[in-house]
Amino acid sequence: MPHDVVLATRNRKKLDELQRILDAEGLGIRILSLDEFPDAPEVAETESTFAGNALLKARAIATATGLPAVSDDSGLCVDALNGMPGVLSARWAGGHGDDDANLDLVLAQIEDVPDRRRTAAFHCAAAVALPDGTERVVEGSVEGVLLRERHGENGFGYDPIFQPHGMSITTAQMSAEEKDAISHRGQAMRALAPVLGDLLATTSDVIGGAATGSPAR
Repeated sequence: MPHDVVLATRNRKKLDELQRILDAEGLGIRILSLDEFPDAPEVAETESTFAGNALLKARAIATATGLPAVSDDSGLCVDALNGMPGVLSARWAGGHGDDDANLDLVLAQIEDVPDRRRTAAFHCAAAVALPDGTERVVEGSVEGVLLRERHGENGFGYDPIFQPHGMSITTAQMSAEEKDAISHRGQAMRALAPVLGDLLATTSDVIGGAATGSPAR
């Protein structure tokens, strides 16, 4: 039977992305979303780093569900904005998760920045936490430039204006598999996969134990 691991999000795209990566590694892990744990807490991202936020969420969800939990925090760091929006990327325009408003605000803030200085990077920290307190963090990043107009319908967030260095398309113009291969989150999750596999293999007593917050069925 596959090991159950909770991904600390209700974002279906993130869930599908991690499941694809883990399936490719052949680890026999089934990813559950927070939608299957109605009593799980909503964890505020109050840390000042991606790694801090990822750990904060993974710890809370592992404790609440009694299952291994994976969480990530990621964002866009724009050089012309001194590394912002950074950990505030998902709520840069005020409301959390308003992709269009966030993207529009970044474009407006760098409207007068010349093309050569429109450099930016996506960063991601991915964390796994076990109910026994064991935890690990890995990170990934991809550098590129910000275009002046949207291109592509795939992906989410700032993908429509982010063109990785050495490529002629944005991450929103890539297929899911193409994006997984180069993205910051793809890098972090691929790095996390063997770590997660090793932890699950050596903590069967934790994985096999009764979960305190069994998924809703």
